[in-house]
Amino acid sequence: METTQQIKVSYDNKIVSYFAWATVIWGIIGMLVGLIIALQLPMPWLNVHEYLTFGRLRPLHTNAVVFAFVGNCIFMGVYYSLQRLCKSRMFCDKLSAIHFWGWQLIIVSAVITLPLGYTTSKEYAELEWPIDIAIAVIWLTFGANLIGTVWKRREKHMYVSIWFYFATFIAITILHVVNSMEIPVSLFKSYSIYAGAQDALVQWWYGHNAVAFFLTTPYLGLMYYFLPKIAGRPVFSYRLSIIHFWSIVFLYMWAGPHHLLFTSVPEWTQTLAMVFSLMLIAPSWGGMLNGLLTLRGAWDRVRDDSVIKFMVVAITCYGMATLEGPLLSIRALNKVAHYTDYIVAHVHVGALGWNGMLAFGILYWLIPRLYNTKIYSRKLMDLHFWMATIGLIFYVCSMYFAGLTQGLMWLDMDAEGYLKYPNFLDTVLKLVPFYYIRAFGGFIYLLGAIFMGYNLVLTAMQGKLEANEDVLVDANFNLENGVEIKEDENEGLHRWLEGKMGLFLALVVVASVAGGLLELYPTSLIEGAKNHKIVVAPYTPLELEGRDVYIKNGCVSCHSQMIRAIAAETKRFGNATTFAEDLYEHPFLWGSKRTGPDLDRIGLRGYNNTWHFKHLMEPESTSKGSIMPKYAFFNTNMIDTSTTATKMKALRIVGVPYTDEQIDTWKSNYDKQAQKIVDSLKKDGIQTKTTSEMVAMIAYLQKLGKHDAIKK
Repeated sequence: METTQQIKVSYDNKIVSYFAWATVIWGIIGMLVGLIIALQLPMPWLNVHEYLTFGRLRPLHTNAVVFAFVGNCIFMGVYYSLQRLCKSRMFCDKLSAIHFWGWQLIIVSAVITLPLGYTTSKEYAELEWPIDIAIAVIWLTFGANLIGTVWKRREKHMYVSIWFYFATFIAITILHVVNSMEIPVSLFKSYSIYAGAQDALVQWWYGHNAVAFFLTTPYLGLMYYFLPKIAGRPVFSYRLSIIHFWSIVFLYMWAGPHHLLFTSVPEWTQTLAMVFSLMLIAPSWGGMLNGLLTLRGAWDRVRDDSVIKFMVVAITCYGMATLEGPLLSIRALNKVAHYTDYIVAHVHVGALGWNGMLAFGILYWLIPRLYNTKIYSRKLMDLHFWMATIGLIFYVCSMYFAGLTQGLMWLDMDAEGYLKYPNFLDTVLKLVPFYYIRAFGGFIYLLGAIFMGYNLVLTAMQGKLEANEDVLVDANFNLENGVEIKEDENEGLHRWLEGKMGLFLALVVVASVAGGLLELYPTSLIEGAKNHKIVVAPYTPLELEGRDVYIKNGCVSCHSQMIRAIAAETKRFGNATTFAEDLYEHPFLWGSKRTGPDLDRIGLRGYNNTWHFKHLMEPESTSKGSIMPKYAFFNTNMIDTSTTATKMKALRIVGVPYTDEQIDTWKSNYDKQAQKIVDSLKKDGIQTKTTSEMVAMIAYLQKLGKHDAIKK
């Protein structure tokens, strides 16, 4: 009689527990910051300090939720599932420890630097260059551990979850490196090497695919592992998972420019992005159905098991978000929704629904197993489920209504072609009630997460962590029980490919890169840069410093600088923004949300220096009902001009045509322009200094839209 060989494997549960508790802690912190900024919109008096304004905290919130909460959850799930799928301990315990502590230090650095105003302003990539380098190092550490573990695996075939983990590592590596290419000026200041439309294409190639390959593909890997384990059912369809995986990896990279419809990027890139975005519906919904149909035969447990309820809501939200995203790439819908709070709702269906609910379900299932105990309170877990679900509904529904209200009011014109709501502030005031409802929903969701933390801590306290889990595995067993593949689906080319790690990785690289290369550097932009005969003059030293103050304070979070080629927008803000105007914009500042009006032509609207001063000091003094924070600290903060010349030299390296004379005489030019502004304010009884941030900001705002052309 044939005997089955048994192999002893010691799984590292300690590192899994570290990432699990980091997920809980950072999740609560990230959601708390989100609640604060949600309240700051209807209650601007909550902008209590320079370091705690909406513009400074908003990128902190996104980074905390995306990279701290979701990131740690990904690593928790990967480190737990990978060891069991490969029947092997992680490749190197030291790499695991370096990965964990390095990632936490990166998050702490974001918590410190972003409120201080050290930011690149590029969405989801705000952290400055030293931290970018640290991210790359720690990410490669994770990749080495991931690939090393799969390389030494004791299971020939790689399960579907591992495919998604590979795609995550490869795609994020490429995206981060390409988008983070910048010229350092000082320790925490740099300029993107890309400019204007080119920078926009690179950023949204990154931004869209960071959502795809950080917030989606690794979570799909977790879904394919944990859902069958929790439900006690095999994955519904192996073939469908193959289609889901390869379609997602190939198609997603093409869709980034759908964030840039009606802008100055080439028309063909916009159309191509729309087509590929719509194609994404099929594989995305195929994956959703694969998840939900895995629960066939286990639906009776949904009524009684809140862990499965969290999973069902998460997968449903995945389906909603991946349908809505492609639909928003259709021009007619994009015209209404883009720059509005509708996009905020869309994003949070993914963040709170897909990412949050799946994380909660995994944590409730995993912590008791790590600590060899049962959940402390099932009633508290059930309460959390309903609080999270109700909070999610209040949040996204309020923002859907707010966004539709915004978009339709912006576009509304009478029979004679005049705007019905020419005053932008009229649209802002309509949104305030929705902002309160949004904050209420966020509060309920956060409170549920706090209850979860309490429940999980007490669960851990009543058990004991099994730091090293020793198990005997069957060397001839195909895959661990609960995620096995049905016998009639075992054969085929893909099963053969799963045994060839190197070839598999190479194909993932090809599939994920193909869509990006064609769009990152369109020939129409190259030729446009070469052949244009008129270009705009670069910023003066004072205007450049003012632009950096604008970036430092996150003004791009609320104000766009891109007038789209839409009739209602050109009537409201002025001529559509052209490619040449942004030729020297490092980084681009087109924005993704309009809480306030577009500023691309603000310098042409007749506001004098005194108006800008008063508006920044006390917004309601010039705009009754404004919800903009007060920036009185601009008048007391002084510009550090010790790096002004260095900034100009750095920008010259990336193509801004500063001459030697302009750099050598920057100080006299700075003082002369600043003095004019100070003198004009003095006539109206306003005292300020030439080196204040206020003067620099006014100079920058007055420049916008005034393009003193120079011959090339």
